[in-house]
Amino acid sequence: MSDENLQPVFQIQRVYLKDLSLEQPNSPAIFLEQQNPGIEVSLDVGSEKLADGIYEATVTVTVTAKIGEKVAFLVEGKQAGIFEARNIPEDQLDPLLGIGCPNIIYPYLRSNVADAITRAGFPPIHLSEINFESFYAQRLQIAAEQANAAEAPATIQ
Repeated sequence: MSDENLQPVFQIQRVYLKDLSLEQPNSPAIFLEQQNPGIEVSLDVGSEKLADGIYEATVTVTVTAKIGEKVAFLVEGKQAGIFEARNIPEDQLDPLLGIGCPNIIYPYLRSNVADAITRAGFPPIHLSEINFESFYAQRLQIAAEQANAAEAPATIQ
């Protein structure tokens, strides 16, 4: 086997909008409200092996805007990318899919969400930059805590 075949390969095959939904349950009355809405944002990332050396990575965001208890709008978007990742050491593959790939596709998601909100008649909301390295570390810590909790013996009271 030649050295060329063992070289790490990482390439973007495609970036695409996998899902986008918008709900405005209180329109048009919500447009008459004078106060600014409170904004809640939740984020998740995922990845899936599609074929040998081919992976799909996703970033999902949900943006909910409320005025008091009334929902002004709810936008959920899922941006995805197909990536070729070959000859990557196993200990580096998961961080690549959980940090590197989301860093590539998140700017597309930010743009699509801002566009959807603007087209819905609301002022644009520009999502903050995300430190996917910290996000990845937090997810690992939560998974480890859950694994430890599952292994701990149950206490009887």
